[in-house]
Amino acid sequence: MAFDYARSARYFLLWDFLVGFRLGLKYFFAPKATLNYPHEKGPLGPRFRGEHALRRYPNGEERCIACKLCEAICPAQAITIEAEPREDGSRRTTRYDIDMTKCIYCGFCQEACPVDAIVEGPNFEFATETREELFYNKEKLLENGEIWEAEIARNLELDAPYR
Repeated sequence: MAFDYARSARYFLLWDFLVGFRLGLKYFFAPKATLNYPHEKGPLGPRFRGEHALRRYPNGEERCIACKLCEAICPAQAITIEAEPREDGSRRTTRYDIDMTKCIYCGFCQEACPVDAIVEGPNFEFATETREELFYNKEKLLENGEIWEAEIARNLELDAPYR
């Protein structure tokens, strides 16, 4: 009795089809691995580095003390600070600009800040239509801080044991 290669090949094809069909059914009924992005958003860790923000103290005073450590440590030289002393002897910034087109989101500015004034917040959806909109001034950074303060404070609290 001779070996029938055609019949054997049909059995292998049928077997491959059944194995593939079973695998397809397994993933068809499994939970979906993708998200419907604009409507569903995935979780972000507390160390996520997104859009920059300047924070204020609870009494409304700006946190930035114009030490310029963030400007000095920025490897992309994206931060520009100008400061002047106030009547009470403290220093505050008169100009705080970040060129987001240069920023590499390394987080060094946040790590260098002794008072947690400049932070990289949880916002990753800040696309713009023009390049000029990515040049953030002090007002824009303070506005971001007010919008995201609750989530920024929570993330800093969660990250505190590791800092």
